[in-house]
Amino acid sequence: MHGPLSGARADRMVARLARNRPATVLDIGCGWGEMTLRVLEAVPGCTGTGLDIDDEDLERGRRNASSRGLGDRMEFVRESAEHTGRGPADLVLCLGASQALTSVEPPRHTAPALAVLRKLVSPGGRVLLGEGFWQRAPTAAELSGMWPGASASDHLPLAGLVDAAAGAGFRVEWIETANEDEWEEFESGYLADAEEWLASHGGRPSAAGVRERVEGHRSAWLHYRGVLGPAYLTLIPAG
Repeated sequence: MHGPLSGARADRMVARLARNRPATVLDIGCGWGEMTLRVLEAVPGCTGTGLDIDDEDLERGRRNASSRGLGDRMEFVRESAEHTGRGPADLVLCLGASQALTSVEPPRHTAPALAVLRKLVSPGGRVLLGEGFWQRAPTAAELSGMWPGASASDHLPLAGLVDAAAGAGFRVEWIETANEDEWEEFESGYLADAEEWLASHGGRPSAAGVRERVEGHRSAWLHYRGVLGPAYLTLIPAG
């Protein structure tokens, strides 16, 4: 998975979403579209469209879809999600990509992004939203070690995120959050290949940039570990 989401949790999510028998899936910021491909495998005849601007991820998604016999049911499109004319779809996935739906800069993007998602989902459909939230208020020292310019206003607490979804016209069917094991598997997996390379090639001049990127990422993770969490909300448009 292209985020802190275990295969077991993804399977449970897909099983719940498949019960609604979606005919169409729209995946915002799809990456290589793993969640959509799992939904298509679970719901015969369902078709999906994934939007992203990363050519490498999109090509990986196309290869995966073809190898799983889903190439004719899944379209990967290099396209910005902002002002998209696609939809409505029976199932809209937006996993860590809500910022792609609006020009409003984080952290104020959450409410307008939810308003867009409300328009993209069919009546009776579902939105699966993956969004970061503060598990507790970060300290100044923790913020200083995160991303550049990190602020306590960058994310909502979980209750605030749920309230924002309700304010956008959704009922919140399901709330779940990734656990530390999922975070650690994702973050360590992201860094592992680079660490293996550095262990053997760390003396090369080209290693300096790789080392800086890896150490910066790890430092940020260890500062937001236990503070920032990913929430997965299953949302139903209210009538």
